[in-house]
Amino acid sequence: MALFQKRPITESITPLYTLSASKTTLIIGLGNPEDEYSGTRHNIGFAAVDAFHESNDFEPWVHKKDLKCHLSQKTLGATRVLLAKPTTYMNNSGEAAQAIAAFYKLGVGQIVAMYDELDIPFGQIRTRLGGGAAGHNGVKSLIQHLGEDFGRIRIGIGPKTPEQMDSADFVLAKFNESEQERMRDLTRETTALLTEIIYGGQIQPETRSF
Repeated sequence: MALFQKRPITESITPLYTLSASKTTLIIGLGNPEDEYSGTRHNIGFAAVDAFHESNDFEPWVHKKDLKCHLSQKTLGATRVLLAKPTTYMNNSGEAAQAIAAFYKLGVGQIVAMYDELDIPFGQIRTRLGGGAAGHNGVKSLIQHLGEDFGRIRIGIGPKTPEQMDSADFVLAKFNESEQERMRDLTRETTALLTEIIYGGQIQPETRSF
């Protein structure tokens, strides 16, 4: 049984575009696009974006070939919110982010990335603006294509157990049973964080536990 219910994805080669809101925020979840990666630790960015998408009744996901992502949008308050899940695979996430930012004329300060971080324990979520990649290849790609000064929602998936397990194998594995039982609390917290960022207009450095 899947952890998260998926909504249908339609295909389009014409990007979504509207001028109805006074400002725009891009929230990009990191992950791998194939179904085999669903429910893995490395795809928690996708899962968090999916949960926000569902809880706020966004438009259906649209496959945007030219922007290298699945894209959805909705206006919340005075902000047009773009949600994106790259179809480039994790290590080339920056290609999609750059394409979306260029089309919608977004500055790096209008972008928030959500992703897993092995150095943060499961049960914690940390936010900040800017910083390095901490060995995360998806974030390395974002920095390469955007620069460092985008917002981060870093979702803890550590510590690696067993310690001798290869890190790549660990992040690509499914969450264990006890972690799956806490997944609703995790996505409730990430949804709350995104809501505060969108309506508050900025991302604050903090650590939250769930």
